[in-house]
Amino acid sequence: MKKLFGFFSKEKKEALDKGLEKTKQNFFSRLGRAIVGKSKVDDEVLDELENILIAADVGVDTTLKIIRRIEARVQRDKYVNTAELNRILREEIAALLAENQTEELNDFELPPRDTPYVMLVVGVNGVGKTTTIGKLAAQFKQKGKKVMLGAADTFRAAAVDQLKMWGERAGVPVVELGMGKDPASVAYEATKRALEEKADLLIIDTAGRLHNKTNLMNELAKIKRTIQKLIPDAPHEVLLVLDGSTGQNAVIQAREFTKVTDVSAIAITKLDGTAKGGVVIGISDEFKIPIKYIGVGEKIEDLQIFNRYEFVDSLFEENA
Repeated sequence: MKKLFGFFSKEKKEALDKGLEKTKQNFFSRLGRAIVGKSKVDDEVLDELENILIAADVGVDTTLKIIRRIEARVQRDKYVNTAELNRILREEIAALLAENQTEELNDFELPPRDTPYVMLVVGVNGVGKTTTIGKLAAQFKQKGKKVMLGAADTFRAAAVDQLKMWGERAGVPVVELGMGKDPASVAYEATKRALEEKADLLIIDTAGRLHNKTNLMNELAKIKRTIQKLIPDAPHEVLLVLDGSTGQNAVIQAREFTKVTDVSAIAITKLDGTAKGGVVIGISDEFKIPIKYIGVGEKIEDLQIFNRYEFVDSLFEENA
C-alpha cells in the first residue's frame, strides 16, 4: 500500500520506525503464524487477530471495534483472502485514528497570541513528565520561540532540580521557589515572569500524585485559578503524559486524570523498547483526546509530533 502521508524528515521517520520495531515484530510475527496455511479470513483467523490486538495492548473495546469493522468488510466482499488482511487492518486502524484525532500538527507550532501560551503538564511520577517538558522546551526554542518553565512539582524529591537541569540543557529559564513550596505560588510567579519577559510559551510542571484524587483535583484547580488572575484564558493546554511501555496501566492513568482535570492533549512516552505500542490506538479511541506527542527514543528530537498517517505507515511498513 502506498504511504498515506509524508511530511516527516527522513531522520524522524527512521526514528519512528525504530521506536515501533518491537511492537511491529511482535504483532506481525503472531499474525503470520495465525494465517499460515489459510487462504481466507474466517472466524478462526478473526479470533486469533482479536487475541493479537489485545496482546499488543490495543484494549478490549477498541479491539472489538476493529474486529467488527473487518467482519463487516468480509461480509460485504464475501471473500477476503489472508493476503489482504494486512491492508484491511491498516486501513481500519488509520480510519479509527482519523475519527478520534481532532487536530494534525505539522511541527512544533503555537497559535498567535499577545500573551504567553500556557501549557500545564500533568501525569504520575515516573512516566517521563519532566523529561518530556525538557524536550518540548528544547524543540520549541529551536523553532525560535521564547520558552519559560515553571517548577510547580514541589512535592517530589529532586523534581525541581531535574527541571532546572533540563532548563540548562535546553537553554531556557526555570522559575522555581524551592521544594515544599505552594505549587500555585510557583505557577503564579512563573506566569508573572512569562508576561514580564514576553515569553511565547510557559510550560508548568505539576505534582504527579498527591494523597488522593480530591487533593490532586483541588491542587490543579488552585493552580488554574491562580494563573487566571494574570492570564484569564489560561491554561491553554493541559497535557497528560503517559508511559506507553506500561500498556493498560497508561489507560488506567488516563481515566484517573481525565476525571479530575480537563485534559486537552496527550503525550505518550517510551514507545521504543516496548511491544505495547498498540496502546496508542486504544487511548485515542477511548478518550477522544488528541494524542499530540509521542516519545520514540532518548534524544530530544525523538519526542515527535504524533501524526496518525506516519504512525500507521511505520507500524505496517514492512508488510505493505
